[in-house]
Amino acid sequence: MLLVPVMRACRRVPALSSTRRWCAITEQRLSSTKAAPWVRGMEYQDAVCTLNTLQTNASALDQVRRERGHPEVQLQAMRVFLQRAGLKVEELDHLNIIHITGTKGKGSTCAFTEQILRNYGFRTGFYSSPHLVQVRERIRINGRPIGKDLFTKYFWQVYSRLDETKDTHGDSMPAYFRFLTILAFHVFLQEKVDVAVIEVGIGGAYDCTNIIRRPWVCGISSLGIDHTSILGDTIEKIAWQKGGIFKPGVPAFTVKQLEGPMTVLQQRAEEIGCPLSVCPDLDQYQSSGVEPLRLGLAGLHQRSNASLALQLTHCWIQRRCSTEPDVESAAGFGGVCLAPAFEPSTRMLKGLAETEWLGRNQTLNHGTITYFLDGAHTTRSMQACVSWFSEAARQRESKTTGSVVRVLLFNATGERDCAAMLKLLVPYHFDFAVFCPNITEAIATCNADQQNFNVSVENMLTRCLDNQQSWRVLNGREEKPGSEFLINGDVPLVAEQRSSTLVFPCILSALRWITQGRDAILCDPSKLLIPVKDSVNAKAVPLRDADNIHVLITGSLHLVGGALKHLEPALAS
Repeated sequence: MLLVPVMRACRRVPALSSTRRWCAITEQRLSSTKAAPWVRGMEYQDAVCTLNTLQTNASALDQVRRERGHPEVQLQAMRVFLQRAGLKVEELDHLNIIHITGTKGKGSTCAFTEQILRNYGFRTGFYSSPHLVQVRERIRINGRPIGKDLFTKYFWQVYSRLDETKDTHGDSMPAYFRFLTILAFHVFLQEKVDVAVIEVGIGGAYDCTNIIRRPWVCGISSLGIDHTSILGDTIEKIAWQKGGIFKPGVPAFTVKQLEGPMTVLQQRAEEIGCPLSVCPDLDQYQSSGVEPLRLGLAGLHQRSNASLALQLTHCWIQRRCSTEPDVESAAGFGGVCLAPAFEPSTRMLKGLAETEWLGRNQTLNHGTITYFLDGAHTTRSMQACVSWFSEAARQRESKTTGSVVRVLLFNATGERDCAAMLKLLVPYHFDFAVFCPNITEAIATCNADQQNFNVSVENMLTRCLDNQQSWRVLNGREEKPGSEFLINGDVPLVAEQRSSTLVFPCILSALRWITQGRDAILCDPSKLLIPVKDSVNAKAVPLRDADNIHVLITGSLHLVGGALKHLEPALAS
């Protein structure tokens, strides 16, 4: 999938020069920076194509460059854009917001929280990022992405107001994520939601969602190292940024953290005047029911997310049912305390059990092919991923007969420590390690939802080659001198090594090679691919001979989203 951060410069591979012609062709197919003028009756894809120009237009890129050194100006700029869009900051108070940040688990916590409140009958709004297949997934009403017609209608309302006022504001338009945040607020206000669950984009203090003045409650999931160029290079600096969502008198909850970041969060809460509580372990919640507490999301790490969601929803519902106005303003910082465990209601238990969050610890069974998908993209989240995968794969293998071939499909983006993540995957005995960029298809015209103009195809492919080499080194194999793309004419197909590692130019090519025609859903003849050379297909004999194939797809939510577009076509409809 193609919505990725700007990628760091990668080690240049000598043979990469042979890829430049294909890169240029592919980039020409995938990019367009000219916004279409608005004509009444425009369709969803027109709106998304126009939205994509906010990734690349000069004013948006200037904003990013300007604000990187002065992050405090981001919120002021956001206020101006919000006003130009016809909204007031004060109006956001009516959304009864639950504001959630963290490094790992914030999206899952939001999903648990939204599902619980929906089970109570509240009309919910849910804003999250990134999306997996379609951009409208980021803005949900009652748990479902808003429809294409609704997205299109509200998109043009907001975009037109901003476009009409840009001449008096230095020709400026908000960048991609900032625009979507404004759009989400507009949608939730127009659709009159009872509660809006808002996931922070990056950090907290200077994230554009932090324009919110009076959330009803705030939450912080597990903290770790990520986005260091923006948030800082230590977990304490990152904790300072995350604690920036605290508001005076507004209750806040955090999962248990390491001592350093916990101290920082406590200091931030004290400075701001925010009552901060630490969530208890999930097994401390008492249930009088016969059935044990169950979670709809797999993985032990989800237990802390579920506990945080219970505290957030319990606090929100208490205020909703209170007869006292502004009940939150009476409390201030009184030291960090342990939040009391309570007996979850039947609706809470049902909400936890029914929560779905695609692309996180997800298993798909397609006949003899089993896909394990998880968007882990930090070292800590990869630790959780491999813990889940080892148990899920063991259970699956215990229920199958015959031989099993394990395949890793991996990509990572941005400034992530790919080698550290790959090192965690080595012990799980993959027969093949396959790498590809977050490009859904190399030839067919990509859905506009999955376009990214912030990183070149050449850089994406270079990163794949870097990851391939890291895998070989971690497995104790020497690099093949002069490793290069297999060329058929002038078009690079796949990087070949003497070991069982391969690099494909797109996600669909990789999936088709891995499954060898055994997954009918990938065999759509209308999706044309660059043909793979016989020498590459010869490597797939173990895949053709195996009774079962287990594929772990991880390293990037965008990779997982691109895979789901092909594996679950209904998500793209």
